[in-house]
Amino acid sequence: MDFFLDRGAIPLISTILIFNISALRISHKRNKKSSFSEKRHRTNQFIRTDQVRLIDENGENIGVISTTAALEMAQERGLDLIEVNPLANPPVAKIVDYSKMRYQEEKERRKERAKQKKVEIKGIRLSLRISEHDTEVRVNQAAKFLKQDDKVKLEMLLRGRERQHTDLAKNIINKFVTAVNQIVEVNVEQPLNILGGKLSVMIAKKN
Repeated sequence: MDFFLDRGAIPLISTILIFNISALRISHKRNKKSSFSEKRHRTNQFIRTDQVRLIDENGENIGVISTTAALEMAQERGLDLIEVNPLANPPVAKIVDYSKMRYQEEKERRKERAKQKKVEIKGIRLSLRISEHDTEVRVNQAAKFLKQDDKVKLEMLLRGRERQHTDLAKNIINKFVTAVNQIVEVNVEQPLNILGGKLSVMIAKKN
């Protein structure tokens, strides 16, 4: 069953086909601008307005009171007064543990940065001959890229009389993907494409 013909289950093999590979680095970085910006809050004595609409530490709406009274309430409870909506009239302030609040916001920023990891396409070029050692090295290299959530593009360029061996080239690519799949489960994102003497296929880690 070929990877580039069937996106279903991938057969396991007990041996690795021997063919020649030379490394080709293809790196396309895709950046997304972060939609999560660091929030800045006025706190305690730095709140400028005379009055605030206060929400206590339990989420209860206390109503509009003087900023001085709200700050005294926060201090009596060993907490902080944070302006959470400065555009309201009067601004909305909340009694919270500010250090805990900052910690939670930092956790959200870290999660957002993790989601926006740069996606890179790593390239490996195959040819019709290889040593067993080079096979193992390149299969492990492809698996490493996939574990890092990068994608891997396999390419093979056939020159001259090599173009008569398209079926062999297709088999080599399929066997290589099968060998990688024994280490990391993969999906074929772009099925085998043949353009002139160039064959290519794109794989990614299966989610």
